Amino acid sequence: MKLELPVNRALGARYDALVASGDICEDPVQREAVRHLDLLNTRLGETRLASKKSSLGWLFAKKKNQLWASVQGLYMWGGVGRGKTMLMDLFYEVTVIRRKRRVHFHEFMAEVHERIHAHRQAHKRGEVKGDDPIPPVAAQIAEETRLLLFDEFSVTDIADAMILGRLFTQLFELGVIVVATSNVNPDLLYKDGLNRQLFTPFISLLKSKVSVLHLDSPTDYRLEKLAGSPVYLTPLGEEARVQMDDLWQRLTHGMPSHKEELENKGRKIPVPCTAAGAARFTFDDLCMQPLGASDYLRIAHAYSTLFLDGVPVLSKARRNEAKRFIALIDTLYDNGIKLIISAAAEPADLYVSTDGTEAFEFDRTASRLIEMRSEPYLAGERRERHA
Repeated sequence: MKLELPVNRALGARYDALVASGDICEDPVQREAVRHLDLLNTRLGETRLASKKSSLGWLFAKKKNQLWASVQGLYMWGGVGRGKTMLMDLFYEVTVIRRKRRVHFHEFMAEVHERIHAHRQAHKRGEVKGDDPIPPVAAQIAEETRLLLFDEFSVTDIADAMILGRLFTQLFELGVIVVATSNVNPDLLYKDGLNRQLFTPFISLLKSKVSVLHLDSPTDYRLEKLAGSPVYLTPLGEEARVQMDDLWQRLTHGMPSHKEELENKGRKIPVPCTAAGAARFTFDDLCMQPLGASDYLRIAHAYSTLFLDGVPVLSKARRNEAKRFIALIDTLYDNGIKLIISAAAEPADLYVSTDGTEAFEFDRTASRLIEMRSEPYLAGERRERHA
């Protein structure tokens, strides 16, 4: 992508305001990403105007798709806390495109598999022609969305890997533009995956349709925001609530939060509050609902920071909630997720029964909660040590 002074500096202006207010620190790597995104937004606006001039009926649909297909998207990758999700949030707010969708890549692919299944069932019933579901599924997506913004672009599932090339060939031809964030260099997507040689053409396709930008800032800004702040707040009450709200505002740069849903094995996990790569739940949201270890793992894969409000003192009478809490903490710990928590008591006093398996397991949970609020854990040293 050729970098020139963009006509549309909406994102740059928002970034300047965040720097001026002290919500974020000026970062040259982030500034480069802002330049790319502002230029992309300018190009999107120009293409939108050009396509309207050509909108004289279906005969021009192919020409319009070709116009949009010439727009280069963006793939931003780098470590946790480098500002990828914040920049995506800002871009989503200011982009001139109306038919836009922001979604976790895992959720998007789960929907794709559902659409493929629905098409095959409809074909069996004789309701549609053609036994190849990819073209009609791609056409549905392109009709709904011009700009696809993917959070956490990663490929670990062979079923996803085997259809990505054909699906995105169709989507790009139909003029869908992709902007993505990832922790993974695109050349290393699906690394060591089964039959990876069948997947590598997709990497070449992706790189031909997006500019690749490495956010390699040496600073983990999320960790910097937490420096010197307690991340385990007790006891519960107004002071803890105010501190939780303040930390949330600081870590999400005061950006507006929204609700979303995560997909896991055909079920939906409601996420009541998310912004800038962080999610906020209450104890009731995660431990009083029929959730299990795979649900917590899905959450851990979606967010690098978790806020958990209102953890009560537990006992044998609430063993189901205690077991879920144990599983939640184990999963967050094993995945190196930053946890900000408000609780009724210190970790060692959160479970009052002295007998039963939960009491034994909770000793480990208490130990992990103590480690999870330490500076080495928050800096990722535990994860690196056990990687």
